[in-house]
Amino acid sequence: MVRVTGHAYPWDVIGDAAFPSRVRDTGVESVTLAAVYHATRAATPLHPGHQIVDARGTALYRPVRDTVWAGRRLRPVAPEWMDAPDPYRQAAVALRAAGLRVDAWVVLTHDSRLGRARPDLAVVNCFGEPYPYALCPTHEEVRDYAATLAAEAVRDAPVDGVSLEACGQLGVTHAGPHEKTDGAWTAEAARWLSVCCCAGCQAAWSARGLDPGGVLTALRAAVRAQAHGTPGHTLRAEIAAALLAARHETTDLLRAQVIAGVRTVTPAAALTLHAQPDPWATGPSPGLTPAAAKEVDRLLVPAWPTESPSAAAISAAAATGVPVDAYVTVLPPARPDDLPAHVDRLLAAGASGIALYHLGLAPSGGQATLAALATRAHEGQPA
Repeated sequence: MVRVTGHAYPWDVIGDAAFPSRVRDTGVESVTLAAVYHATRAATPLHPGHQIVDARGTALYRPVRDTVWAGRRLRPVAPEWMDAPDPYRQAAVALRAAGLRVDAWVVLTHDSRLGRARPDLAVVNCFGEPYPYALCPTHEEVRDYAATLAAEAVRDAPVDGVSLEACGQLGVTHAGPHEKTDGAWTAEAARWLSVCCCAGCQAAWSARGLDPGGVLTALRAAVRAQAHGTPGHTLRAEIAAALLAARHETTDLLRAQVIAGVRTVTPAAALTLHAQPDPWATGPSPGLTPAAAKEVDRLLVPAWPTESPSAAAISAAAATGVPVDAYVTVLPPARPDDLPAHVDRLLAAGASGIALYHLGLAPSGGQATLAALATRAHEGQPA
């Protein structure tokens, strides 16, 4: 049987007594519920008490304990836009009472508030321009923060599994407020603009025998060549390989610390890792390192575009031998008529689960699409 999960926020559940039964009616059996989440302005079209939630920054939807965070430069904040003292727990209890499994959704290195407050720990591109929404995991302080954050997110709470998002480095692409960068760079230019060049990363390059000044010059030249359409000019293969190896080493360290933190408080919870098979990928679903797949129970791979590259990504991830959930959205620009065949292709490509986005954002028509896709997945068979 194909596993079908759906994503939700605590505010979708709290104050809406009908939410758990509405989820059950779709055929979704497991809810991935945000316990740590970045800033968002979220629609709640079916909620009886509100239509929009303005989550103004990254928050820990659990109590923020001074005994844990005192004295740290990096510490989370509670969601001041919610009245509940422990929003994740309250929502999780309601969902579990309805017979639904609950996984804690934990976003790790995506935090604009902390990136602006601690610019020395943020990702920086080769032109010296910071990405304040992205904490760089090369820094031990960031890794310690992420591991503690993950542990606090699931401490003494109803948790069947833990879903780790942004467990790696974010890059140049960011769906921020009034973003005006779409289509500005080629895929290759975006790759080089996503190489973090902060002081910590430059130290890691030096340890691998690279000259940081030379690397910065080469990265800038590669980006500018792409912008001006200069053919045949790119980063030398040996430099690119060393940069990727350094990033993967850091990603492995981050993931190991986060998993250890989670295991200290919930040793039996299944671990899902948001990831992409492209080793250069950055963002909420960072590129898989050679060691990543065997350290978790499942991979969650983005498959929002309904074209064939999504199926290819699922196939590549499934080749690791770890169960793969295909991450599918029912929201625009996805067209409802395209989604059934899309789910069929993803299952044929090797997906053993379908993760649906999003249980709270979807209006009544979207709820019908969620139900149709859940039925389609349950009737299908993983490859």
